[in-house]
Amino acid sequence: MGLCYSVDRTTGKEPGETSTTATTADERLGSGRWRRPRDLKGGGDIEGIPQVLGRLVSNGSSKIACLYTQQGKKGTNQDAMLVFENFCSRDDTVFCGVFDGHGPFGHMVAKKVRDTLPFTLSTQLKTASESDQSSLVGANGFLIKCTEEEEMQTTESEEVQKTESVTTMDEQWCELNPNENNDELPEMYLPLKQALLKSCQQIDKELKMHPTIDCFCSGTTSVTLIKQGEDLVVGNIGDSRAVLATRDEDNALLAVQLTVDLKPDLPGESARIQKCKGRVFALQDEPEVARVWLPNSDSPGLAMARAFGDFCLKDYGLISVPDINYRRLTERDQFIILASDGVWDVLSNKEAVDIVASAPSRNTAARALVDTAVRSWRIKYPTSKNDDCTVVCLFLQDSSVAMEVSSNVMKHSHKEESIESVSNSTSKEEDEIVPVKDEKIPASCGIESKMMTMTLAECISVAQDDEEWSALEGLTRVNSLLSIPRFLSGELRSTSWRKWL
Repeated sequence: MGLCYSVDRTTGKEPGETSTTATTADERLGSGRWRRPRDLKGGGDIEGIPQVLGRLVSNGSSKIACLYTQQGKKGTNQDAMLVFENFCSRDDTVFCGVFDGHGPFGHMVAKKVRDTLPFTLSTQLKTASESDQSSLVGANGFLIKCTEEEEMQTTESEEVQKTESVTTMDEQWCELNPNENNDELPEMYLPLKQALLKSCQQIDKELKMHPTIDCFCSGTTSVTLIKQGEDLVVGNIGDSRAVLATRDEDNALLAVQLTVDLKPDLPGESARIQKCKGRVFALQDEPEVARVWLPNSDSPGLAMARAFGDFCLKDYGLISVPDINYRRLTERDQFIILASDGVWDVLSNKEAVDIVASAPSRNTAARALVDTAVRSWRIKYPTSKNDDCTVVCLFLQDSSVAMEVSSNVMKHSHKEESIESVSNSTSKEEDEIVPVKDEKIPASCGIESKMMTMTLAECISVAQDDEEWSALEGLTRVNSLLSIPRFLSGELRSTSWRKWL
């Protein structure tokens, strides 16, 4: 969850920041505070991160995407988001991601993964490409081989990987989705999948040894996509979600879920966790929320089966291996929504797709969805603290084409309504839809009753300041993490947990 800004006052760097990305002395204010650079394209701050053309990490929009995040009522916004156009220096490639942190340092983990993943993936792809070129057949017809030293290094690296992550390597690595057909997969898919798997493994190792981010009981989800031309690859770790909006043969807008929410009660996830001596069960007061627990302690109660970080559970079935899927895009596909569970807890896939499609403009689509989700929290769970909500919308069609299709659909629907009206005129009294009078709503629910009668456009346009939310004394509906193991009940020092690994 969130775009947290913190600086080490002694070095002027953020946690995990190198000397090349540190804020310079020229950016200091006269008062001694730090001036954060602005992301002029995205309309927000890039918190000490070097500006890269086409990279958006804060509320804003571009020609093909928009993104928006809003802090919930639980505390620091632990969500992070990213849109990276011209990814890997390719004009036809874009990288998008949403990261939902949890735990005491979840906001730092989410931001670290957001900043590291695209560059690690790019490096892995470049390395794989160079490796392929080194093994091409030369002009004389002989295979160009690596030197003995390179072969030894490769062999040692593979042995180390197999030794360090037996569970993830044996069960998850290079495993194709059962629905995937090798004959239909493009040439780019398998190298990209391997690069993404290796990148996630590398990042998790870096988090484990990070000097300033304590990841023992903190972590993050990750839902990412790489769109290259008409090829789409989606990787998912945790319970954030990707949804595609497409049109059927009648031009009706449909919602297609591209990822599976990797919850602990899924049969495959639960079997892996229990095989590693972890426990999976739900508490009595929230029977619908399965959680992961340590073998001999009722903690930490993580509400997902995969995550970056959370090293207290990595020996007990929790993994950071993404579930990767491929899809070939068509002209019927309109846009893709990436969002954290703060949105999906209160809105269905179809509702989210309809909200984005009916937004006043592409630039405001992500905010429209976040605003509606926040208001839905207030209606559905009035005594709960709403979660952080983060949305990234990637538009697949040119805006003019999308408007033309939408216009045709509207004309088609109006035509059908007029025909139906004529055909049913003789039995209007019998078939007419009569508004049902709702039961009287107590005056104490003024905000909720007002919102129930509002249209989407009105709901979006209402100013935040006009709605004071006072029901903050209630319990949070669902926490990703419930408790910290007892041996960490004292001070949470950055190195105190490593002796337990």
